[in-house]
Amino acid sequence: MTMELPGAGDQRRSQLLRGVLDLCLLSLIAERPRYGYEFVEALTESGLELVSEGSIYPLLARMERAGLVASYRAPSSSGGAPRKYYRLTEAGRAELDHGRTVWREFATQAARILTDTTDTTESIAPAEPTGGTTS
Repeated sequence: MTMELPGAGDQRRSQLLRGVLDLCLLSLIAERPRYGYEFVEALTESGLELVSEGSIYPLLARMERAGLVASYRAPSSSGGAPRKYYRLTEAGRAELDHGRTVWREFATQAARILTDTTDTTESIAPAEPTGGTTS
């Protein structure tokens, strides 16, 4: 029987997502230019509801500074203030292609370990005694 801390599953998911969130955003932008809240909606629809706008905007800003995305303003369809949209640059497309390759390799290797090994708790060795000698 395993004991899981409350919220440990969400915490693990959050840590995994943090490692690939930039690739997820680049992939969403590759589909079409998007504005901030559209990322949250698309991620939530894909089952990644742990992401808030507060974590997306700083990442988008870093990606823009790195030259992976470019932004532009366009009128809001609801008649409000213009929205800031993000689109991929050539460097962003190259980063996405490379990141997808790395992700596929990593996911395949991790899946191999997680699915091809068996849990044999009987094989866990008891702790070695310390300080004693055997004769």
